[in-house]
Amino acid sequence: MPRPRAGAHWNFAATADEEKMSVDTDTVKRVARLARIKVSEDDATRMTGELNAILGFVEQLDEVNIDGVEPLTSVVEQTMKKRADGITDGNKANDITLNAPASEDNFFMVPKVVE
Repeated sequence: MPRPRAGAHWNFAATADEEKMSVDTDTVKRVARLARIKVSEDDATRMTGELNAILGFVEQLDEVNIDGVEPLTSVVEQTMKKRADGITDGNKANDITLNAPASEDNFFMVPKVVE
């Protein structure tokens, strides 16, 4: 199980066979303050129980056997379309300056702004 960064406010209660992650009321209040959400003492206590239930549910994923399972980013196999990586001299200056209101010798012409 990944460890929280130094100074994180997660509490670890060691059991005989594994460590379980949980949050306390102070952590709920701190997260609410950081999110600029007003949370009453009763709500913080209720949310502590709810968040610990969610964390317990997520910890069940540790029990899933993933031996031999390849990492997956999408349920549909996708291949990335790539262009040939060839070096060219560009040769696009004329095409680019065609979009300009005024151009000369493949440079954009703009009104003079400094006398």
